[in-house]
Amino acid sequence: MTQTATAQNAHPKGLWVLFGTEMWERFNFYGMRALLTLFLVNALMMKEAVASEIYGAFLGLCYLTPMLGGFIADRFLGNRNCIMLGGTLMAIGQFTLFMSASVFSSNMDLAQTLVWVALGIIIFGNGFFKPNISSMVGSLYPKEEKSKLDTAFTIFYMGINLGAFLGQLICPLLGDVKDAGGLRDIHAFRWGFLAASAAMLIGTTIFFFLKDKYVRTPSGQPIGGLPSKNTSADFEEGESQKANFSSNALALAGLAFLGLGCFFHFVAGQNYIYTLIYSAGLSLAGLILSDTSLTKVERDRILVIYIVSFFIIFFWAAFEQAGSSLTFIADNQTDRNFFGWLMPPSMVQIFNGLFVVFFAVPFSMLWDYLRSKGNEPISPVKQAWGLGLIALSYFIIAYNVKDLGNEGLLAIKWLILLYLIQTCAELCLSPIGLSLVGKLSPKRFASLLYGVFFLSNASGYALAGTLGSILPSTGDKFMKAKELGIDLQAILDKTITPTTEQIKILNDNQLSYVNPSFAGFEIHNLFEFFMVFVVLTGIASLLLFLISPLLKKMMHGIR
Repeated sequence: MTQTATAQNAHPKGLWVLFGTEMWERFNFYGMRALLTLFLVNALMMKEAVASEIYGAFLGLCYLTPMLGGFIADRFLGNRNCIMLGGTLMAIGQFTLFMSASVFSSNMDLAQTLVWVALGIIIFGNGFFKPNISSMVGSLYPKEEKSKLDTAFTIFYMGINLGAFLGQLICPLLGDVKDAGGLRDIHAFRWGFLAASAAMLIGTTIFFFLKDKYVRTPSGQPIGGLPSKNTSADFEEGESQKANFSSNALALAGLAFLGLGCFFHFVAGQNYIYTLIYSAGLSLAGLILSDTSLTKVERDRILVIYIVSFFIIFFWAAFEQAGSSLTFIADNQTDRNFFGWLMPPSMVQIFNGLFVVFFAVPFSMLWDYLRSKGNEPISPVKQAWGLGLIALSYFIIAYNVKDLGNEGLLAIKWLILLYLIQTCAELCLSPIGLSLVGKLSPKRFASLLYGVFFLSNASGYALAGTLGSILPSTGDKFMKAKELGIDLQAILDKTITPTTEQIKILNDNQLSYVNPSFAGFEIHNLFEFFMVFVVLTGIASLLLFLISPLLKKMMHGIR
């Protein structure tokens, strides 16, 4: 092969700059995520159900604010400035978590206040960072090489998960520490949060020094500068350079937001944060479609993004149990002996990031091979496979917890297998979705449509929080109640009615005396809990696969 051919097949150096920047940002985010719910429960003394809802709301808002960050980047600051702003904010937010974890033993009220401040700063930082770095990847490639985007985003996604792996390795080693007797050092959480803050500073510094040299278009123009400096050369031939929203469209979007908010809060019973996420996503989607400059082809392609985004909600609702219910199960009802080493519960989810690092390149090669043979499935079909795989992973884990009872322990190998299958599912769905948005979005809506796409993540994370909160009592809860002289199993089975004094004792010890419920069904055990995810993702997979021929037509030649 000649040098010229090699150069043409190689990915641009800017991809590796964005790869490195995103890697350190994901170290920061996933390292903190591994510790967050355990910190809330063990240091700030919250119930697991409350911690799960906070976790879901936090992640949901992290993927709601990209809508704002994308809008500000497209209209005012540009991608580069927003990435620098977002990275700086996230580093400050993680340091604020470090402060909270340093003072909770002496001042619980201050610690709780600092947690809310820290999570708020991280939410806005992620909003500025997330959509803008993703939207820059597609601009690295010439128009005739857009078919390489699935491969490029899979490589980019490897950077995401290499960072996730490092964060989920180092932050738990520093922050989730137990002694030989199994007692947790609740003061160690701060060191994990401090490591996350340092990682974000590294990522932001890498981008600052390398962006001007390498993050450029194939013609050598800087990518992600101020929108006011965009020229007609930056757009497809015949493509409008500016969105045209009428006053009526803006007013209707505002009314839709309020109406949907009332529905989700008062009718569907969602809390204010989940209401904001769901209503914002739907009203923004409608606003973009009202743009009078949209052609029929553009509108059809945007609709494909919306339809795929809806199905992705169910994927993330199941996948993001890693940081809440699956972490609690790893902590309370899993034999974590890993080749003679007792693995910290917050580190069990490390296998997802590790498997992505191992399998990202093979998956990238698989798509390239299928494309060369003319057999590559369209993106929605790949994503249907992803949903089917995650349904399979939960079916396997449900079968293996069916007969555990209150004292049995789940072997860690089954959680590792779950993360292996979910990694394959993720590689079929998440990087493919990022690539799809890059290929289908009109340039004037690129960052904003990434914001809309991430709103599907936000909705999925909100649903993940709701579903995580229905985790039934695990074995440790029954043993703790037994130590208190209470037969919790008999209370949950309704064979005895708890006294007022028993209810108070259970509440004081963060124990629930009723079974959780979802969609009118009472969840009695872990088997029923996991089958909720099997049903949701299995149905979503089947429906997406069945409508994929229609989506193929609406994509107008883009695969």
